Amino acid sequence: MKIALVDNETECLREMEQICRDFGNRFQCQAETASFSCGEAFLDALASETFSVVFMDIYMDGMDGVATALKMRERDSRCLLVFLTSSAEFMPDAFSCHAFEYITKPFTKERVMTVLADALKLLPASQKYAELAVDRKTVRVFFDSMVCAVTDAHYVDIDLTDGNRLHCRMTLSELLDKTEHDPRFISVNKGILANADHILNFEDSCCLLDNGRKLPLRVRERLKIEQTVQDYHFNRMRKCQAHFDSFPDSTLR
Repeated sequence: MKIALVDNETECLREMEQICRDFGNRFQCQAETASFSCGEAFLDALASETFSVVFMDIYMDGMDGVATALKMRERDSRCLLVFLTSSAEFMPDAFSCHAFEYITKPFTKERVMTVLADALKLLPASQKYAELAVDRKTVRVFFDSMVCAVTDAHYVDIDLTDGNRLHCRMTLSELLDKTEHDPRFISVNKGILANADHILNFEDSCCLLDNGRKLPLRVRERLKIEQTVQDYHFNRMRKCQAHFDSFPDSTLR
């Protein structure tokens, strides 16, 4: 679990960091935290990072938590958002941001641990990422955030969920090796990969993605490609259900 903690109270950030560490130890999972003292700093980090869970304080100097969450949702619609606040006044606004949970301050350790346990049930067993060379820098990119990849001469252009595009000097075969040939990355045409999690539909000879892009399909293999996508989603649902069923009813007992 990669967890973002956004709060302008240093003491609260430290307490949350410790709770997340304790949670990781108790549930034997990797709980990596990144702390931000304001909404603006958090949004800047979203340009190159993705998070599975975000704990967001509502009352902050500068951009408040609700405004920050709305901006976040423009870039990331998948992460689980948990609001932290000392008042329930903004609860209706909070849930308009598709919040997963709402924790009032002062909170107990067990309350946060319960929310984390509920979140873990909904997340994949691990968040995989690839290390890519971009402009002589190494960039870690989560598989989930890669929408598609298209070859361009000696480069591969990778569209990300935040709207950015990475221009990497590599072959598509090398990219597949870096992604461990993950089944979500499906070849829809020569030199073109699409992330099955971001495919909305198939229309005529195109594959429609949730970022608005249309990718040309190998027309003769359209049915085979559609079946591959359906099989991927079916297998993914089975794995998620098995992961959910692995937790006992009383995870915190």
